[in-house]
Amino acid sequence: MTLPLEEAKKDFVQQKFSSVTPKYDFLNTLLSLYIDHYWRKRAAALLKDQDGPILDICAGTLPLSLEIVRQKRRKVVALDFCFDMLKYGRDRLRNNSAMESILPVCGDGEMLPLPDNTFTGITAAFGVRNLTDLSRGLEEMYRVLKPGGVASILEFSRPSNPVFSRLYRFYLHRILPNLAGMISGDKEAYTYLADSIEGFYSQKQVCTMMKRAGFVNVQYKPLTLGIVTIYSGNRL
Repeated sequence: MTLPLEEAKKDFVQQKFSSVTPKYDFLNTLLSLYIDHYWRKRAAALLKDQDGPILDICAGTLPLSLEIVRQKRRKVVALDFCFDMLKYGRDRLRNNSAMESILPVCGDGEMLPLPDNTFTGITAAFGVRNLTDLSRGLEEMYRVLKPGGVASILEFSRPSNPVFSRLYRFYLHRILPNLAGMISGDKEAYTYLADSIEGFYSQKQVCTMMKRAGFVNVQYKPLTLGIVTIYSGNRL
């Protein structure tokens, strides 16, 4: 499929996430062979030394927010622009004591409805790829971080090994959309997922954009043969 143009992307992504919400967590686990839990643990671990409040943007159904609270009980503001996903996550975790520490907020990651210098850590899992303007999103992350704060961004990437890359691309474009579409009822949502991964910035480009937004000590760490990457940086 052709990726939606910038002005239409927000509506398209919001609609597609709403359509697959009931099957979203199950499919993430199935399609990653449960490795998505490990990836989130690694991303959350980068914030373990931050004692203040954490902001989880593109929080979806709250799996990363939950992992942050599991590792260290802190207040987490979980922000996403898809109300259906936040509601589903909140309802699913209604009886989980971790929800006492998680505040779901419906909002735009490119225009955070939050004051400057508020959070000691900020994170996002598989969401910055869906922003229409990643540079603006990174600038907003930097703005709401306190000095000394840490950003930990988990996102899909493209493997560099040429043999594995060919196998992965076959899975990404031929198997994943058909399997996920059959289960979720919305093949287009997962065709978009595959195409958005293919069309996303390189790891070095993301690091350059983080530096331009003001972050220092910017690093990236590929995981699982480069299927995903954790990006990190600090605010001075």
